Amino acid sequence: MPDAPAGRRARVGVVIPIRSFVTAKARLAEHLPESRRADFARELATRVVDAAAPLPVIVVTAAPEVREWAEGRSLDVVDDPGRGLDAAVDAGRARAVELGAVRTIVAHGDLPYAEALEPLARDLALPIVVLVPCHRDDGTNVCSVPVDVPFQFAYGPGSFRRHAAEARRLGLGLRVVRRADLAFDVDVPADLERLNMPAAT
Repeated sequence: MPDAPAGRRARVGVVIPIRSFVTAKARLAEHLPESRRADFARELATRVVDAAAPLPVIVVTAAPEVREWAEGRSLDVVDDPGRGLDAAVDAGRARAVELGAVRTIVAHGDLPYAEALEPLARDLALPIVVLVPCHRDDGTNVCSVPVDVPFQFAYGPGSFRRHAAEARRLGLGLRVVRRADLAFDVDVPADLERLNMPAAT
């Protein structure tokens, strides 16, 4: 993929909240041992960071191993305030504003097929929200929003519909993007089967 214009790179920040690698994917505990889950979570996050290039990335975390990984990749790191995913995303968005961004792309760190995120930045400061729902049409895997609107993030089960409703509440344009590479995330054992990952023995 050709590089994005320098102006766009500077004006869009990608926020990736990562709670931990060590305790990640607890729902997969019966299928992947703890050490493998940590490596798996790191591999997934690396894929998403690579997909964000050439846009600047802000990792929000309180986990030492995640901070070490992010700093080793020369990524901006923000402390997770510890009040849940919504607060973590808000902290990342605030940092993006400090860096001069007019738009924030929030991406989950567990998208094994993620490719380019940069196309979701094309609206820049326009009053348009872009949502990428998960493959279950329930969660929000990627959310692209202008930073100058009081958009209230509402992650968790059913977040795709809540985020769509929030865009409408604010009178913003809404574009739903359905891309297979961004829709598939890894949450439950059935997702491992789709990745052809054998269960632990």
